[in-house]
Amino acid sequence: MDPAAPAPRPLDQPPVTGDERLDALARLLAIVARLRAPDGCPWDREQTVLSMAPSLVEEAFEAVEAIETDTSGESVVEELGDLLMVIALIARIASEEGRFDLAAIAGAVGDKLVRRHPHVFGDVRVDGADEALRNWEAIKQAERRDKRTDASALAGVPRALPALQRTDRMGAKAIAAGFRWDDASGALAKLEEEVRELREVFDAPEQDRARLAEELGDVLVAGALLGTYLELDPEQAAREALRRFERRFRHMEAQLGGSLADIELGRLIEAWEAAKRALAAESAAEPKPRRA
Repeated sequence: MDPAAPAPRPLDQPPVTGDERLDALARLLAIVARLRAPDGCPWDREQTVLSMAPSLVEEAFEAVEAIETDTSGESVVEELGDLLMVIALIARIASEEGRFDLAAIAGAVGDKLVRRHPHVFGDVRVDGADEALRNWEAIKQAERRDKRTDASALAGVPRALPALQRTDRMGAKAIAAGFRWDDASGALAKLEEEVRELREVFDAPEQDRARLAEELGDVLVAGALLGTYLELDPEQAAREALRRFERRFRHMEAQLGGSLADIELGRLIEAWEAAKRALAAESAAEPKPRRA
C-alpha cells in the first residue's frame, strides 16, 4: 500500500438494536451508502436503477440454483445475500434521485401482505391453502380494477419470466379462474393431442416451418400445464432434466476420450446408456439424508 495514499474512510457504524437481523441489514445499508459516496467505488457510483435491473434476474437465478443444489445452505446464504445487495443498491440509487427508498419498498409490500391476507389480519375465514390462494387472486383483481389497470385473471405474470415458468403461473391463474380440466388426465390428453398435431405437421410431404414452430410451442406449453396439474414445477423439472443431461453427456465424453465428432451414432447411444446406468448406480449408492 502506498504510504502517501490517504487511509480508507471507516464505515459509519449504524446503531445496534440488539436484533441480529436488523443490525445486519443496517450494516448492509451503511456499506451500500459508503460505496455510493463521492469517494466510494467508481463502479457502484456510476450504476443506475436501469443498469442494475439485469442483476436482479441474474442473482435471482443463481439463488434458485443454489436452493436446488446446495443441501448445506452455504451457497444459498451467499446468493440470497447478493440478491439482497442488488435490491439495497437499487433502493439507494433511487433515494438519491428522490424517487423511492427501501422504506417505501418495505412499507408497500408490508401493506400489500396485510391487505391480501384478511384471513390472518382480518376476520375472513378460509378452508385451506386453495381457498386462501383464490382470495389472494380475487383481491389482486379488485386492486387492478380500482387502479384501472389490466383486470384479467391472467394479469400480473411478467412477460420476462422464463417461458415454462410463465406457463405455470398463467396456468395456475386460469385454473383458479375456473378454466380447467377435472383432473390431470385431461391435461395429459391435451398434451397427447398436441403431440399428434406436431407429428402431422412433421410428417407432411413439405414441412411448413411456421406451423412446425407453432405446434412445437403448443407441445411445450401443454407439457408445462400438465406439470401445473400434477403440482410439479415445470421450470424446475426442466432444469433437473438439463442437469441430468449434462452429467450424462460429460460422463460419456470422459468415457470416449473427449471429442465425439468421429464416433458413429450407434456407439454414442451405447455410451449414453452406459452413462445413464453408471450415474444411476452412483446416485443409488449415495447416503440418503436421515429424517430428524
